[in-house]
Amino acid sequence: MTTKTMILAAIVLTAAHAASAQQPPRPNETPRAVTLTLAEYNRLIDLANRPTQTPNAAPVAAVLASADLRVRVDRDTARGVFSITGDALRGGLSRVSLISGATLIDASAGGRPLPLVADGAAHTALVPGPGPFALTLEWGAPLTFRPGRAAFVLPVPKSGTARATFDVPGDQADVRLSSGLVTRRTAVDGRTIVEATLDPGSSVEVSWSMRDSAPTAAARELRTLSEVMTLVTLGDSDVRMVALIDLTVLQGELRTLSVRLPTGYELTGVSGSSLENSEPSDGSVTLTVANPAARSHQFLISLERPHDDGSFSFDTGFVAVRDVQRERGEVAIEGVGTLELETAEREPMHRIDVRELNRALQSLARLPLLSAFRYQRAAGADPSLAFGVKRFADAGVLAAVADRAVATTLVTSEGRALTEVILTVQNRAQPFLKVSLPQGATMVSVDVAGQPAKPVLGTDGTRVPLLRQGFRPSGPYQVSFVYLHAGTPFDKKGDIEMTLPRMDMPVSIVEWELFAPERYSMKPIGGNAIETSMMRVNEGSRSSAGPPGRISEQSVDVGTAGQILGIVRDSSGAVLPGVTIDVSSPAFSERTRTATSDENGRFTFTNLPAGHLTVRATLTGFTTATHELEFDRRPRQLTIEMRVGGVTETITVTAEAPVVDTMNATRQVVIRDSDEPRRPRSEPAPIVPPSQNVVELQRRTTGVLPVRIDIPRAGTSHQFVKPLVVDQETTVKLRYKRR
Repeated sequence: MTTKTMILAAIVLTAAHAASAQQPPRPNETPRAVTLTLAEYNRLIDLANRPTQTPNAAPVAAVLASADLRVRVDRDTARGVFSITGDALRGGLSRVSLISGATLIDASAGGRPLPLVADGAAHTALVPGPGPFALTLEWGAPLTFRPGRAAFVLPVPKSGTARATFDVPGDQADVRLSSGLVTRRTAVDGRTIVEATLDPGSSVEVSWSMRDSAPTAAARELRTLSEVMTLVTLGDSDVRMVALIDLTVLQGELRTLSVRLPTGYELTGVSGSSLENSEPSDGSVTLTVANPAARSHQFLISLERPHDDGSFSFDTGFVAVRDVQRERGEVAIEGVGTLELETAEREPMHRIDVRELNRALQSLARLPLLSAFRYQRAAGADPSLAFGVKRFADAGVLAAVADRAVATTLVTSEGRALTEVILTVQNRAQPFLKVSLPQGATMVSVDVAGQPAKPVLGTDGTRVPLLRQGFRPSGPYQVSFVYLHAGTPFDKKGDIEMTLPRMDMPVSIVEWELFAPERYSMKPIGGNAIETSMMRVNEGSRSSAGPPGRISEQSVDVGTAGQILGIVRDSSGAVLPGVTIDVSSPAFSERTRTATSDENGRFTFTNLPAGHLTVRATLTGFTTATHELEFDRRPRQLTIEMRVGGVTETITVTAEAPVVDTMNATRQVVIRDSDEPRRPRSEPAPIVPPSQNVVELQRRTTGVLPVRIDIPRAGTSHQFVKPLVVDQETTVKLRYKRR
């Protein structure tokens, strides 16, 4: 018999046995067989082997959601009602811990008595579940008394949230809590009602003052010192006064404070961290503090009064705190616009330097301070000042100015030109920059502080936005735009004139780099821009300036403030690329700034502070050159001459320009033996490699700019400069010839 036959037989016997068990046997009846398929049998086996799933049990029997406590104090007893809500998570009776260390008068749940179990000092309730429940507990506790204060201890249930309302006797009683947060205070019918949020599961001590003495007696016991810092702002049509009061309590507890206001001013605001309420009256304001036990308080009072436009004069008093043992003060005066201020000193006022003012008073000022005074108020004295203000009409100022403009132009053999202009702008309020593009030019893209912007086309030119929503700069930032100009295709030879757009913003200096195709040679023949090489100091006489290894300096007329330009040569006069130049100064936060000479041996440092600078040039195989100079932020030109030293083999770098592959941006330096003859003077000058600005603009034209233009990847750079450009075009005329 096979295995399958044995399984089927077992199934038949099992089914027959089950059928016979369900039905009673009948007399003279033969047993019947039951046949099942293998799939049904497997299903029965899976059902038999499936484990029995038991429902997940709740981790705790019950939880308390919230507790609302209402307590009223009468005579020497505090009684309250606790309203507690929660949920029973398990079936049957569950034990719920309520409060500990308290005396319960009554307990109920839904109007029925609540069974309680006392476990030592803790009270536990038995609640049926599962389901929500609501409990009501009546609680009572005796008061404890200290000199001038009464208190009781309130137990707080272990609920999710706990809120309490305390009703204590006394008008404006000083209610304090050992823990928790007071959210509201009110006084009704000679009683004080305080609402608070408590820490669940802990006990809180509630205390309050019990003073029945007269206010005059309490005032005699109070001793305070005050300092009043006053800022007077002379506006166009009003005078604003802000007084910062620092009050120190030496003895007693401060509840109310009376402040005298100067005549002619209107109270506009009172604030303070410990201020509970303020009540103005004729010539004064009464301040109520929230925490009388605090030893120091601070308040800020704002006042204003009108005046006639233009020049005016007036006498003014100042804010004073009544009933203090000593009051000192300082007065600072600032003004809106251009004005001349005359003040006459009166005792106890004494003029001081504005730099001696309190730091807190200096932080209140938003304009340059014109004058400052200090005083100490004696009993019965009222400090005052007489002002004479002469106002001058405002003169027009520049809303925006560009410290520098860097222009990069890529010219194709078809005469098309792609130009990028990057402006370093300092802007006070000018929203747009008017740009008059050359005839036939089209704006491609605009960036404002690194974010793209959309230009606006007007009837008299293109408007480049200088600001955007949510962007109000306080210092210099960059604005750049790119435009495309379709020109005349190149012939074998001829002349070409390039123009930068006119902008309605003064530009301190314009630096323009024009990158032409390598198969054309060009030379400038006209225009109002100056070739950069003409502005540099003649470098041919550097080799005779002194012995090798020295650094010489010379002032130059072109450059921005804080800039140092330089070139590094060896003893034969050949340029040295890759030289590390370090500039150090005590004024640097980073102590040292570093640059590396490029392929032409040049390097540049910008935005250097004035002071003593140390310049150090190092290169492997050469002696280190060091130079000390006093820098006054005027542009300087440095020539560094280095000599070979510290190696057994002498290497001389000739004046041949390095070979630059503009396609892969790799650098090759040609080094020749010193015995090799020099290049004849009749040989044409080497091709000037492009700057990083050209490389960046070439990279941006590949899938970044929204235009397609076949710009040159290899060619010659021509660099020009024009200082102080004010609403005019920058032009240059070139003569070209095919190589």
